[in-house]
Amino acid sequence: MLTITDEEFNKITALIKREYGINLKSEKRALVLGRLQKVLAQLGIDNFSDYYSYVTSDITGKALGTLVDKISTNHTYFMREKDHFDYFSKVVLPYVVGKVRDRDLRIWCAASSTGEEAYTLAVLLKEFFAQEGKYWDTKILATDISEEALQTAKLGIYSKERVEPLPKYWLHSYFDDYDKNSLVFKPEIRNEVIYRRFNLMDAKFPFKKKFHVIFIRNVMIYFDNDTKTRLIEKLYHSMENGGYLFIGHSESIPRHPNRFKYIRPAVYRKLE
Repeated sequence: MLTITDEEFNKITALIKREYGINLKSEKRALVLGRLQKVLAQLGIDNFSDYYSYVTSDITGKALGTLVDKISTNHTYFMREKDHFDYFSKVVLPYVVGKVRDRDLRIWCAASSTGEEAYTLAVLLKEFFAQEGKYWDTKILATDISEEALQTAKLGIYSKERVEPLPKYWLHSYFDDYDKNSLVFKPEIRNEVIYRRFNLMDAKFPFKKKFHVIFIRNVMIYFDNDTKTRLIEKLYHSMENGGYLFIGHSESIPRHPNRFKYIRPAVYRKLE
């Protein structure tokens, strides 16, 4: 039976933290073992020391990508923390649109997982700009570290059970039938989201223009304080003045008098 020693666990988790910022504590040992044992079996590797060597010596980066795909938690669902979407539609959009002069609205879902959040925002944008949307560029950038999650998101296919939290008229207006158990977002919604693989631990963010709104929810709970502080700094420099930052309800960011203003639970605004 496959086991993982203390030394092997420490090496694997140190690698994950160094590359992706994810801080896996000792109580996650069973999770690491459970999620990786099938990977080792498929590779014909019978211990984690050899697996660590395999991952770190793979110059293509594919082995590392598989590792984070299996370890990262992609648990999400439609209308998670619904008050955020209500506030986005009723308060944030009117405010930001009043500030934007070039009709180029830039929104980033920075931990997009399997796409539920990004597609929800795409629908809300479509409804908000129903009268003048054709004059606005409202495409959403959605990024994640997991290639597996991104591939699922790009398809835009969800079981009927998963879409139950959505307003009923959405199912008729923005989805097509895929099969007897699933629906797929119409192209007009799927085409409004650009999915890219991106590592939040990159030293510098490559974006040419700053964002008016950033959603980065329920990812910083996996980071230690130093990692979180560095990330918040990078997010700050990636946002337009007055831009809105949405984080998870179980998360918080350090109060800083010259950075972000607390607006309401899990919502902050970059000071102008």
